[in-house]
Amino acid sequence: MAATRQLLRTAASCSSRTVYGGVHTVSLIPGDGVGPELAKAVKDVFHHMRVPVRFDELNITGLDKSYEVAQKSLRSHGVGLKGIISTSPSLAEPRSLNVQLRKDLDLFANVVRCRSVEGVEARHQDVDMVIIRENTEGEYSGLEHESVPGVVESLKVVTAEGAHRIAKFAFETASRLNRRKVTAVHKANIMKLADGFFLQSCRDVAKDYPLIEFEDMIVDNCCMQLASRPQQFDVLVMGNLYGNIISNLGAGLVGGAGVIPGVNMGEDIVLFEPGARHRGHELAGKNTANPAGMLLTSASMLRHLRLHEAADQIENGVYGLLKESEFHTPDLGGSSSTSDFVAALMSRLE
Repeated sequence: MAATRQLLRTAASCSSRTVYGGVHTVSLIPGDGVGPELAKAVKDVFHHMRVPVRFDELNITGLDKSYEVAQKSLRSHGVGLKGIISTSPSLAEPRSLNVQLRKDLDLFANVVRCRSVEGVEARHQDVDMVIIRENTEGEYSGLEHESVPGVVESLKVVTAEGAHRIAKFAFETASRLNRRKVTAVHKANIMKLADGFFLQSCRDVAKDYPLIEFEDMIVDNCCMQLASRPQQFDVLVMGNLYGNIISNLGAGLVGGAGVIPGVNMGEDIVLFEPGARHRGHELAGKNTANPAGMLLTSASMLRHLRLHEAADQIENGVYGLLKESEFHTPDLGGSSSTSDFVAALMSRLE
């Protein structure tokens, strides 16, 4: 857990900008699916503990006034907690609001730590890796058009600034966490210009960190290696699309979407959200969603706000419950409900 605490020190900002009477104001975007239920779990726990945080709660319904208000809130407070917002594959809704928010706020680095959790059954043990995803470029640039009828072109954008910045961030993170190795994940054997450019940026930055081992791995081989021997990985850095896939794969290796915290970092704003991007629409309203990942994410947020004691209590409490199968929600093979888990946590926090 010490490494998790150190991880958030990579953020440029060390606290929320809005602090009145010792109370931090944080933007809260519950999101869709099970998002509102998980946000309620956090609010209930914070209220029970009397954590000095006030939530500016916002619901984004589209690229409209609600989006502008949410963006303004995040710029004002500098810290946010967010669930996953629905994205339709329909052409009538051309942009993902999750992606748009990360781009507009320049939240260039997504960080997800996937590690084995005691008490949670998984195919592998002793997994502990940090997945760092470039959040604003690559295939998520959103530049698509139908050049002639029946032919669609989708542009992948890689810039020198973006590639160097995420590579630097990865090595700085590895250095702060005393990690031994950084693996750059790419497809430069096929996308020789775009991924070749990204890979060269990582190689150039690696020269400034001689004490950290550097390797590169083609993304398809990386997926196979993750499935067969994930213990070999330490810090992984990659572009946008590969990061989305591999962070979800990493979550699956250690127990699923319900146990993985995450964070999006920019130069001025830090937005915390679960590490695996699943809305859980099929679970909405059933009181069966696993709140552990969102609660751990909120603990990371508290640590960022320098509320270390409350962060430690929540983190220790959540991991303590996960050790006991009677508190496992259905995703972990148990029968505990969301509210059961939260009630048990609050009881132990007393």
